[in-house]
Amino acid sequence: MSEEEVPTTGGLLGALKRALQPLHDGIEEFGTIARLGISAFMWQFRRPYRFGVLVQQLEFVGVQSMFLVCLVGLFTGMVFAVQTAYGFRRFGAENLVGGVVALSLSREMAPVLTAIMVAARAGSGMAAQLGNMRATEQIDALETMAVSPIQYLVVPRLIAGTLMVPVLALLFFGVGLGGAYLVGVGLLSLDQGIFLDRITALLDKRDLVQGLVKATIFGYSVTLISCRHGYYAKGGAEGVGLATTRAVVWSVVGVFFLDYLITSVLTEMS
Repeated sequence: MSEEEVPTTGGLLGALKRALQPLHDGIEEFGTIARLGISAFMWQFRRPYRFGVLVQQLEFVGVQSMFLVCLVGLFTGMVFAVQTAYGFRRFGAENLVGGVVALSLSREMAPVLTAIMVAARAGSGMAAQLGNMRATEQIDALETMAVSPIQYLVVPRLIAGTLMVPVLALLFFGVGLGGAYLVGVGLLSLDQGIFLDRITALLDKRDLVQGLVKATIFGYSVTLISCRHGYYAKGGAEGVGLATTRAVVWSVVGVFFLDYLITSVLTEMS
């Protein structure tokens, strides 16, 4: 092999390695999340059961997120009602506003926006808490005391996220529908009877079930991603901040990816 071929070959291998690095990182990240999820699933059936920690996490994820969910749900329903009413008025179909808003909230807006808000508030908090515990060696101390950090720290958070996000999504749906009613009937003078009748006529229980299925999966995924980045954080305070940022970013990306995937599957099944 000539001397001129050596750097050329090395350059090609280096370029190929750099091109495949994102794929490698993605596979490694998926493997880390899957390993943590499987470990948490196994530990949740083993004693001792951490009911006290679970109640704390239910309060942290659910109760403390209620105000934000209600506020965003109210304005989401109000804005969507205004946009839908003015858009449908061009075609003389403003009587469909109630039904369209109800369908949009139940299928998409309630589960997706609820999951994003939980990721931004509770998910970032989980990542920061676990990351700080990792940086201050509290997780190592739990292992020294023969306490499983995954059972004590991750499992209650996963259960709380999976249970509370669907509840918050229902709350978002109800408040959003109330906001749409206030704007549509109170401000835009839509007929109250027709507004409510279109909701009952177009909204089916399968629409609510679809939204709850999405919210449940989103809640588990957002919590798992947040716990992953906090639990494996490294690099001190800077690493904790980076883990918190990554937890929110990847949670939001995961929500939109899963939303498309679940919608495609449920549409094919219906």
